[in-house]
Amino acid sequence: MGEVWLARHKMLARPAALKLIKSDRIRAGPEQAANALRRFEREARATAHLRSTHTVELYDFGRTDAGDCYYVMELLDGMDLDALVRRDGPQPAWRVVRMVRQRCLSLAEAHEQGLIHRDIKPANIFLCRQGAKLDIIKVLDFGLVTGISRSDRDDPTGLTREDEILGTPAFMAPEMAVAPDDVDHRADLYAVGCVAYWLL
Repeated sequence: MGEVWLARHKMLARPAALKLIKSDRIRAGPEQAANALRRFEREARATAHLRSTHTVELYDFGRTDAGDCYYVMELLDGMDLDALVRRDGPQPAWRVVRMVRQRCLSLAEAHEQGLIHRDIKPANIFLCRQGAKLDIIKVLDFGLVTGISRSDRDDPTGLTREDEILGTPAFMAPEMAVAPDDVDHRADLYAVGCVAYWLL
C-alpha cells in the first residue's frame, strides 16, 4: 500500500524521498484503512521528534487533497543491510561493531523519548554515504513505534488489535509474541543483537 518516490523540493531543488500511502490501495475494510493511515501519521510524528544523525530525517508530512498520507524525508545514498548482505555476504566483525554502535545511538534517543521501534531488521537499517563519510547508519521505518510506559501503550485509537502480533519474526524478541503488553526498550536491543548476528 506504500510507495517511495524520488522527489525534488520545488524552491530549494533539494533531493528527497517521498513516502506515500494511497488510501485507495489499502485492501481492508474502512476501519482497518483508517487505522493504517493513523499508524502512518504516528510514524511521521514520532520520526519528526528524533534528532539523532543516525535516524532518517523528516522534512515534511501531510495529506493530499485525495486523502492520501505522505511524508518527505532525506534521500539516502546507499542500501539497506538486507541488500548489503545479499550483495557482499557476511560482514567483518569490526564493521558490524561500527554499525551496531550507530544503530544504538538512534535507538537510545528514541528510548529516552519513550518510544520503542518494534521492527528493527536489516531492511529498516540503511548503510549510506554522507559527503566523504562512508558506512553511516540510518534507522528507518518507525511505523510500529509505541510508547515504553504502559499508559503510552494503551491504544485508544485501536491501531493495534489485541490478537495482533507486530514485528518481523526472525528479529523479534520472544515477549513481542507471547506478552506484547510487557514489551519495553529491551525488545529493540534484542533485535539489534539479532541483526548483528545475521550480519556476521
